[in-house]
This record gives sequence, structure tokens and C-alpha cells, in this order.
Amino acid sequence: MRPLEDVRIIALEQYGAGPFGSVHLADLGAQVIKIEDPRTGGDIGRYVPPYVHGEDSLFYETFNRNKQSLSLDISTPAGREVFEDLVRTSDAVWSNLRGDVPAKIGIRYADLAHLNPAIVCCSLTGFGMTGPRVNEPGYDYVLQGIAGWMSLTGDPDGPPTKTGLSLVDFSSGFVAALSLLSGLHAARRDGVGGDCDVSLYDTAMSLLTYPATWAMTAGYEPVRTVDSAHPSLVPFQAFRAADGWLVVGCAKEKFWQRLVAVLGRPDLGDDERFASFALRDRNRDELLPTLKAVFASGTVEHWLTQLQAAGVPSSPINDVVQALADPQAAARGLLLETEHPHWGTVKQVGSPVRFGEPFTEHRRAPHRNEHQDDVTTLLGYSPDKVAALAAAGAFGRQES
Repeated sequence: MRPLEDVRIIALEQYGAGPFGSVHLADLGAQVIKIEDPRTGGDIGRYVPPYVHGEDSLFYETFNRNKQSLSLDISTPAGREVFEDLVRTSDAVWSNLRGDVPAKIGIRYADLAHLNPAIVCCSLTGFGMTGPRVNEPGYDYVLQGIAGWMSLTGDPDGPPTKTGLSLVDFSSGFVAALSLLSGLHAARRDGVGGDCDVSLYDTAMSLLTYPATWAMTAGYEPVRTVDSAHPSLVPFQAFRAADGWLVVGCAKEKFWQRLVAVLGRPDLGDDERFASFALRDRNRDELLPTLKAVFASGTVEHWLTQLQAAGVPSSPINDVVQALADPQAAARGLLLETEHPHWGTVKQVGSPVRFGEPFTEHRRAPHRNEHQDDVTTLLGYSPDKVAALAAAGAFGRQES
């Protein structure tokens, strides 16, 4: 059995952050039942361009493999009845909605504990369910601005820049998954569930880590650096070679000594101005032009061959296709495939979360409402009961 095969999660999720977090739980074996609002066409991720076909997109496929889908309008009494029956038989309710919405639609622990005292309600919102921003929608790009990330990213002479990936969304998904698993552990130990109030804002702020400590404790003022240089470790940055770019990092003094040997500049290792982390940081303006000139004299392959042989942390700066072609990705089982009726073989990157032997038999993301029969059977509904619920609008407006 996979680690979470005994866990059932009701997911009121959409777009990126929520589905990203729960896909790792689904990969670990959890039954994740996506509740999709039939009034809005379900998860908005289904319609994200450029690779879209009907109610499906490659964006959606990335975040929803191994899940089930049920179209359910919980704003109707009939839909709410189905939802509450699911709560009675599930371990968790998972959502990523605006901070004030969980209370409005009744999916907090206080709203559901009478149905299932052990239910864990994990709400991943933009700004959390408290504070002056509780009613504001939160998006990755917005949070990168508010949390100071963009002031740290990009060239010093260029504009503030977001990261190339939606790292606030994705990091928040991991935080929410960790919070939910903590809640599940406590609920199974104590028989009492509760709320996980997780937010993009909290995650983005927490990831400021040591620059925040420096700023609050010592008055440090973070700045953008040339060539993506580390703020204090020198050298640790991108260098331009004769035919491209590479990253070289000296995070230990021994790497600095190995580097100067590879570069054929032992004199730099003997220079008192560069004899320690602190001195190289203080005298970076004298050191870096010399290093840049040496690296520019050889190719990326030339330098990487020597640096890696010497054990100096280094890498090429790959594009996405090159990164995916690295044999380490395949060796680690990170590349997976699912079969889709329109897209054919969908190739994607798998979860880095591991316990035991890796799971390889992945299912494509579900079509909207694909699993209505499975869910209603799970709940023990008769055909007449399902028909009555459908007539009452539980699963969306019935076509005449």
C-alpha cells in the first residue's frame, strides 16, 4: 500500500496552488475527490492556455493526476447534502479560496465538526483568515511584490522581477500539505480535528528567511546583485564563459582553494585580500573582474569538466529542455507519463515527495464529473436517490 491509501480528501480547489499541493497527496495514495462547481465550468485550470482542448489543458493535467472529479453545487440544499455526507466519510476538506470564503460557504471546522469531529479543514488562502487583508484575493505575482521577493530578483539596473516559476503558489501548496498531514496525525491520535489556516502571504514572508533576520536584527538592506550573485558568499554566482553561462559556488573555504587551482591562479588563493569569506565579500569589486576574465577565456564544457573533477560546486545554466534531458531526472524517477484521449501520452514531472518504493502507475487528470457514479456509490446512494438529487440541482443545472 502507498502511505496515504487510507486517507480521503474532499478538495474544493482551483488553478495552481491548491491542486499543486494536493497532487502530491494523491501521488502518495490519498483519494482526492475534486468538487467542481458546475456553474463555472469547474476548475479554472482546465482552461489555461496555450495548450487547451475543450475542458482540458496541459496546465490542468499537470496538477490533477491521480484525482477524482465530482460536479457539485454546494450552494443548493441538495448539493450541500451530498457534501455533508462526504464530510461524514472523509478525513479532510481541502480548499484554496479567498480568505473570507471558507466561512461564507461553511467549510471551516466549526461548520463541519458536528458531522465529523475528526475532520481536518485545510484552507489555503491568499492572506489567511485573519488580518486586514482577509478579503483580498491573493495571487503568486501579487505576493511576490508584497513580500519583497521582486525587490531581490533581477539585475540591479533593471526593473523588479518575479521568479521564473510561481514559487509562492507551489511553496504554499507544500506548506498546506504539510499542515494537513500534521492535522491528520493529531486527529487520529486525539479524535479531534481542526483548521489549518495556511496562506500564500505567510509562506512568501517566511521564505524571506535569513535576509529578514539580517534586516530586522542588524539593519541590513537587501539589494539585487549582478549575475545572480549570492549576497555574501564570494564567489557564488553565474559566470559568462566563451560560449554560454555556468554557475560556480564556493560555499566552503576548501572550494575556494580548489577553484583558484583550476583557474590557474594560485596567487588569488594566497592573496590576503581574499583569504576568508568576509574578506572576499569586502573586496568583491577587486576579485570578481579577475574571475570573470578568466572564465571568459574558456568554454562552459572546459570549465565544468575541470571544476567537477576538482569537486567545486558548479553547473551549466540549462534551459528547460536541457534540464529535463539530464540523466539524473530519469534516474530519480522524476519523469512520468499518463495516457489521455486527446493529448496522447502526457509527459510531466513527478512529485519529489518520497516514502518507500516510488509509485509509477499514474492516472491522467479526471474529466469534469467523471467520477459521479463512483462517489455516489461510495456514499451508498440508490439510483432513485441520485436522480432526486440531480433533479434538485445537486450536480448542476439539468439539461432539458
